[in-house]
Amino acid sequence: MLTPLAALAADAMLGEPPSAWHPVVWFGRAARSLERRSYRPSISFGAAHTAVLVGGAWLVGVGARRLMGRAVADVAAGAISIAGAMLASEVAGVAAALESGDLELARFRVSRIVGRETSSLDDSGVARAAVESLAENTVDAVTAPLCWLAIGGAPGVLAHRAINTLDAMIGHRDDRYDRFGRAAARADDVVAWAPARLTALVVGLARPTRYRTVWSTIRRDADVHPSPNGGVVESAFAGALGITLGGVNRYGSVVEDRGTLGDGPPPTADELHEAIALARQVWWITAVLVCTGRLLARIDRSFSPRR
Repeated sequence: MLTPLAALAADAMLGEPPSAWHPVVWFGRAARSLERRSYRPSISFGAAHTAVLVGGAWLVGVGARRLMGRAVADVAAGAISIAGAMLASEVAGVAAALESGDLELARFRVSRIVGRETSSLDDSGVARAAVESLAENTVDAVTAPLCWLAIGGAPGVLAHRAINTLDAMIGHRDDRYDRFGRAAARADDVVAWAPARLTALVVGLARPTRYRTVWSTIRRDADVHPSPNGGVVESAFAGALGITLGGVNRYGSVVEDRGTLGDGPPPTADELHEAIALARQVWWITAVLVCTGRLLARIDRSFSPRR
């Protein structure tokens, strides 16, 4: 019942395991190895590739429950799938580089958490990239894993982590992956749809004095973002922080206009610290909410008439 809270606490205390021992890194290597054999510029081949890997992750979760016991396996899988501590640390590193006046270091630090080209970004562009990454990854790396852990335990959260990792690896609109990665990208949109909207709700709860602004920003601006989920949560963060996000990003040869999200000045290093504090509040409130949901569901089942 308290598994999501325990998993989030484990991530906060322990952080990420070394890369050599990280199951997500192992999964990525397995995915690349399979891709060398399964790749075709085809939607159906990409869907089969995605299904095999996600199904494999789900089976690992089933096996972990049998080997370790349900509670231990669920907490371990959740802690592995959640990456809040690492995300906060990376964004704090960007803020520290900006505060010290080292723009080159700030560009390098932010390049570790975003896919866009960062070499030409100014201070404001670096700060914007960091806040947007923090907002979007609050869903991908924390609140969505919490939701899927509550719903499906170790199998559910590992399947979600597999989908999200595959989206990052192959869910790109370029010549190689436009068709092959389409299933992974669509699957990621589906599994993050409800968590993204729950996250936006929690952002408003975490900043009650800006609740109306958060929701008016979401209603007005979320749809201009190319991602059905990224626009919702980035608009929520923009409204809560009183800043403007969005704009034009470059991904190699691809230029993407993400519209304008929010009102106010562009973010600075100061807003990065505020964004980290907001994100952490959102993570813990979400964990409490999903645990409460599990408790209420259990109570409802206990009082349901038996036939």
